[in-house]
Amino acid sequence: MNSQVVTESKDSLLNFECETGNYHTFCPISCVAWLYQKIEDSFFLVIGTKTCGYFLQNAMGVMIFSEPRYAMAELEEGDISAKLSDYEELKRLCLQIKKDRHPSVIFWIGTCTTEIIKMDLEGIAPKLENEIGIPIVVARANGLDYAFTQGEDTVLAAMAQKCPESHVKQDMTTKNEAPYYDHPPLILFGSVPDSVANQLALELKNQGIKVSGWLPSKRYTELPIINEGYYVCGVNPYLSRTATTLMRRRRTKLIGAPFPIGPDGTRAWIEKICSVFGIKSSGLEEREKKVWNSLEEYLELIVNKSVFFMGDNLLEISLARFLIRCGMIVCEIGIPYMDKRYQASELLLLEKTCLEMGVKVPSIVEKPDNYKQLERIRILKPDLVITGMAHANPLEARGINTKWSVEFTFAQIHGFTNSRDVLELVTRPLRRNASLQQLAWNSYTLEK
Repeated sequence: MNSQVVTESKDSLLNFECETGNYHTFCPISCVAWLYQKIEDSFFLVIGTKTCGYFLQNAMGVMIFSEPRYAMAELEEGDISAKLSDYEELKRLCLQIKKDRHPSVIFWIGTCTTEIIKMDLEGIAPKLENEIGIPIVVARANGLDYAFTQGEDTVLAAMAQKCPESHVKQDMTTKNEAPYYDHPPLILFGSVPDSVANQLALELKNQGIKVSGWLPSKRYTELPIINEGYYVCGVNPYLSRTATTLMRRRRTKLIGAPFPIGPDGTRAWIEKICSVFGIKSSGLEEREKKVWNSLEEYLELIVNKSVFFMGDNLLEISLARFLIRCGMIVCEIGIPYMDKRYQASELLLLEKTCLEMGVKVPSIVEKPDNYKQLERIRILKPDLVITGMAHANPLEARGINTKWSVEFTFAQIHGFTNSRDVLELVTRPLRRNASLQQLAWNSYTLEK
């Protein structure tokens, strides 16, 4: 990759540890929850067992009544023992989907079971899509991954190979009208709401940079053209597989930048893109300062408060860096999987932030052992633990404030304007408990 590789060298203050704990995380097929809403002309067919169906029903049951654009293709015992024809059954389901929903694309989401029984989805899809006349994209977003957010990574990597390529010989410098500079085409990748995508594109436009396309696009029929030599940049830390596919399969150039989470991360993200294109950024320092000033009411609540990341969604490094800049003390950063190449710039910014704030660089624990983590939490007594849903209630029962990490996945956390939303999530349990304590004190004084 083009980004710098971060290693545990003598010059680096970063401390990486690795344990062998279980992966207490959602299944990656949960990516269907936000991707089917992002890609408006799509239909997602999850191919798995009843267990997968139960998970989807529980995780996304609130959406059932709106007739969402996803469904389950349940594998029965006969399928698993290879007695039935995969092709004929999938053909029947896809024809039914075509008749009822008229999608522009059907995504087949593989599961653990399709992996274990070696179901040849990639072999079936090309033949079937020619027969039914609808593109089929195969993504093996199964529970064998490290984190549930990697489901999106798998889907986007599959989509990257479907992006059209222009066969017209082009000048690699895009000649744009004002207010844009001349620069090579830039493709951003990562699923974010349209409002967030527009905000990030506007921030780059203010620097004279034009975004040529997004992966994923709002509609499958509007996938961006990606030619060799195009520049690509990610907005989420869990998209290393997509980055690798874009570089190796599509011969693009990756801009290794910190991720646009928090005012500091957003500024660094924009500055890095500007520097790659040889454009001098302007007004970013004032822009960042203005955002920090607007966050004062939240910063007063969390300054010198401690936070512990148990590890769940691969957003941990970016969130920890932002919270350190806010004045919080990060005890530990647990993370299910650490791609040091893709997150190189983010790791360097984390180290720089700790040095500037005069705090110790927290340990980064990959594949943390949750039992050992609970023991460390008992000793450290952090003010807040950001954790997966499995551990939230047990920790709350022990008097420890918690926040579900999955909420950061679904919230709008990118860009300057959404920094407030991140701190709203972080401070909510602290504000809630402060209110409860005040209520208890008021009741006590009234009784007296």
